[in-house]
Amino acid sequence: MSAKIEAIKAKAVAADPTKPQGLDLYSRFAFAGAVCCSITHGALTPVDVVKTRIQLDPVTYNRGLIGGFKQVISKEGAGAVWTGFGPTAAGYFLQGAFKFGGYEFFKQQSINLLGYETASQNRTAVYLASSALGEFFADIALCPLEATRIRLVSDPTFANGLIGGFSKILKNEGIGAFYSGFGPILFKQVPYTMAKFVVFEKVNEAVYKTVDKATTSDGMQTVINLGSGLVAGMAAAVVSQPADTMLSKINKTKGLPGEGTTSRLIKIAKELGLRGSYAGIGARLFMVGTLTAGQFAIYGDIKKALGATGGVEISK
Repeated sequence: MSAKIEAIKAKAVAADPTKPQGLDLYSRFAFAGAVCCSITHGALTPVDVVKTRIQLDPVTYNRGLIGGFKQVISKEGAGAVWTGFGPTAAGYFLQGAFKFGGYEFFKQQSINLLGYETASQNRTAVYLASSALGEFFADIALCPLEATRIRLVSDPTFANGLIGGFSKILKNEGIGAFYSGFGPILFKQVPYTMAKFVVFEKVNEAVYKTVDKATTSDGMQTVINLGSGLVAGMAAAVVSQPADTMLSKINKTKGLPGEGTTSRLIKIAKELGLRGSYAGIGARLFMVGTLTAGQFAIYGDIKKALGATGGVEISK
């Protein structure tokens, strides 16, 4: 570990010896990430339901986001737009813990490995690698719940809620069915998360070059996190949209006997084409931009509330 890192840590401990360190610190990062992802994804369940319907049945749901809401509600009632809320809130609670906690953990490990100066000079690569590793482990936790959510949304008669849907898939199709979409969820979530964190860090860095963070009020810091998160979410949505559409398609029904995940993905990609892979992009831009802005604002506020501000920053 570099002398500069040790000096920074020693200074922080001297200033506040009660400040969380090590596992205590990263558990707080994980909790903040779990809460921010669960709240934002759960609140936007109705938008996700309409977006998923547009992706799975673009012929029927061809009136955009607002028209899609009206179609779902007129056919199935207002409660239908909250289909999948349980697996969404639970799945993204787990995913958020691994994603944000993992990002902070792997960023610190990169700094330890490379040294502070080298990590700072190559911070974009550090952000990319740290977010990719954090997301990989997050997706292992998320995948079964996401598969359950998509099955519930695509077929409202499939089961009653998270427990029923999860149990039915496990009993009838086995544990492998939960991970049939693991490839596309990685293909979707890893680039999404890499874009999300890198763009957020870069926008945040640009803003704080014009204002002094030390003298910026907590309220203004929340506003800055909201704005940076909104830009990051828009970029991440565009990058990950094709894989998001494929994920919805592959989880809609089980494959044919003997049909592997790779062959199913190739077939789906050919059927969709470029234009088809961006079905529902309007709904997803709104959804991802909003939830990413909310995530970073909530994450920052919870970190401050928990005193979890010990992560080493490498932006200049």
